[in-house]
Amino acid sequence: MTLRETIIKQMQKIAATTGCDLIPELNNRTLLLESGLDSLGFAILVAQLEETLGYDPFTLMDEPIYPRDLGEFVDIYARFAP
Repeated sequence: MTLRETIIKQMQKIAATTGCDLIPELNNRTLLLESGLDSLGFAILVAQLEETLGYDPFTLMDEPIYPRDLGEFVDIYARFAP
């Protein structure tokens, strides 16, 4: 499973658990604020990805970067992968 697939699968699980309506077609240009996950959903996503992948890129950054879309979100995880 690719990193992107792992992230989307986690997003789908979290949406189902929290009752969020994730949009059906996620792509690299999907704006995170329009994906269907709310702020709590994204906090859960980052925590779940840290557990699954073994790292949190947002704590490893020298300067915080806030991704706007799914492509940027995946790129951040790829860039900081151990």
